[in-house]
Amino acid sequence: MSMLEVALTVNGEARSGAVEPRKILADFIREDLGLTGTHLGCEQGVCGACTVLVNGQPARACLMLAVQARGAEVVTIEGLAEGGELNSLQRAMWESHGFQCGFCTPGFLMQITALLADNPQPSEPEIRAALSGNLCRCTGYESIVNGVLAAAGHPVPSAHEPQTQEPERSSVA
Repeated sequence: MSMLEVALTVNGEARSGAVEPRKILADFIREDLGLTGTHLGCEQGVCGACTVLVNGQPARACLMLAVQARGAEVVTIEGLAEGGELNSLQRAMWESHGFQCGFCTPGFLMQITALLADNPQPSEPEIRAALSGNLCRCTGYESIVNGVLAAAGHPVPSAHEPQTQEPERSSVA
């Protein structure tokens, strides 16, 4: 099979490589560029673990061919840290204990980065809608949403605060 040249910018650095036409972007990033933070989960675009930013927009790297990214600016999880330090989003997620095992973390963080770039102070329903395409099997999503709320500068509900309203009661006897 003939190889095709791919030249793009990844995390602010010009990168290139020769790839088979059918090689997906996630494999190019991981295998050819050695950036293993982008995870492959379902390999069908459903779980969101492989989400990267392509020209500022979230994209499933398992559904995109490497050759489709020619000339693009790609940001992976490795590109979020600022000078080797966690950025404000990463810090907020850390402080909210947003993730447990960490497998889904890169995809979520890339999706949230795009959300906050478009809408710096999203509401909780907007956050939930933006994250609906990313799957996590460890958390109940509350800590992830709380981390995004914190990163956006919203007050974060405490798990220890008393409820302000009575829970709805079932009429079933």
